[in-house]
Amino acid sequence: MAAVRFIPLFFILFSTHCFSQSDEEALIKLKKSFIGGNLDNWVLGSGACEKKWVGVMCSGDNVTGLHLADMQLKGEVDIQALLQIRGLKAISLINNSFTGDIPDLHKLTNLRAIYLSKNKFSGSIPDNYFEKMGLLKKVWLDDNQFSGRIPDSLCRLPNLMELHLELNQFSGQIPPLKYPAMIRDLNLSKNNLEGEIPEGYMQFNASSFEGNPGLCGSILGKECENGDNKSGQKQESTSGSSEGIDGSSSGSNSKVLAISIGSVVAIVFLVIIVVLARKRKREDEFSILSKEPLKEEVLPVKVPEAESTTRRKPSESSRRSRSSKKGSSHGGSSGVTDLVMVNEEKGEFGMQDLMKAAAEVLGNGGLGSAYKAVMSNGLAVVVKRMKEMNRLGKEAFDVEMRRLGKLRHPSILTPLAYHFRREEKLIVSEYMPKGSLLYVLHGKFIYL
Repeated sequence: MAAVRFIPLFFILFSTHCFSQSDEEALIKLKKSFIGGNLDNWVLGSGACEKKWVGVMCSGDNVTGLHLADMQLKGEVDIQALLQIRGLKAISLINNSFTGDIPDLHKLTNLRAIYLSKNKFSGSIPDNYFEKMGLLKKVWLDDNQFSGRIPDSLCRLPNLMELHLELNQFSGQIPPLKYPAMIRDLNLSKNNLEGEIPEGYMQFNASSFEGNPGLCGSILGKECENGDNKSGQKQESTSGSSEGIDGSSSGSNSKVLAISIGSVVAIVFLVIIVVLARKRKREDEFSILSKEPLKEEVLPVKVPEAESTTRRKPSESSRRSRSSKKGSSHGGSSGVTDLVMVNEEKGEFGMQDLMKAAAEVLGNGGLGSAYKAVMSNGLAVVVKRMKEMNRLGKEAFDVEMRRLGKLRHPSILTPLAYHFRREEKLIVSEYMPKGSLLYVLHGKFIYL
């Protein structure tokens, strides 16, 4: 029986060792294709992840990323070696001396991030290069010598969040973005691009497109000449065919001018209405809670002993009960119950404090919307309004929220309070400044 148990365990250990060994062999093969660089500790058999080889990122025993920036590398990039690293999700060759065409990284269909900035890559990129790289989130090709048109397949990536193509020689028109809502960081400046900037790029400012003399559009404050040329051609044709009939031509031009002015005024009026409506909606996101009728009775929450590691003291339990009853009676008059605090490190506050705070929309996601609120005491919080959690009961929801409220970890944003209703839930947490939590934890180079 012991032998029977030993055999599968042996094979499991053996297969894990072989997989790790194949990653090391692939890295050694890749190293041989490079010229220069300080990769002295890349020694076969020493353990790429255990010995922390220079520039090698690991998850357990598997290589997931290569961060080979600023290493004075040149030569070829052995794609066949990279194909053997099955868990590879990101590669960075920033600020080296690679030359020639872009490497065949499109064969690595599991990549999430490509960083080739500040090299000497040149030539055009095939239009279908990124066609099978649907998982890509970050593409940095800036400060090279790429030329030709920007590949259409690059602008059709469904998960693309960052795109840097500045300081190259790309030419032609900018392809339209298929998923403009996904991309958050864009720079196409200092190329040879021309034509009108497509509508999908309107969320970016002029600095993302500067240094392209042939570009035009409202972002740059530069009108495109195509419409003017067509208008000029029409005017020439009209003047040629109606020579000698000045009165009729003048009357026709007056009508066209009147129609154009009327259209512009109507468009401006509609834009003002839309802006005011959005502003009103943003201001009423919290106040609407007090106007909706309360459709369910507020039940006292009990945390089962099996779900809790420690029992509450009688004084704390009674205080929570009184707070819950107070919120219930308050909800009967105003139509909204108070918040349930699960973490009091930032002080206590209630629903009235949130409703008095100015709300700022941070974004919308699949589960709901997120808002930033700054209360009168200066505390800035984020309120996540969730509508797709209706299957979870009140008591189970309370147990989970209190469990999350007890977590203490530098990489976890612990909730401060919550508000439970059958139709929706509010989860309140501390506001994290200086960008997203993802950037605070991992910076620019991530391979999730």
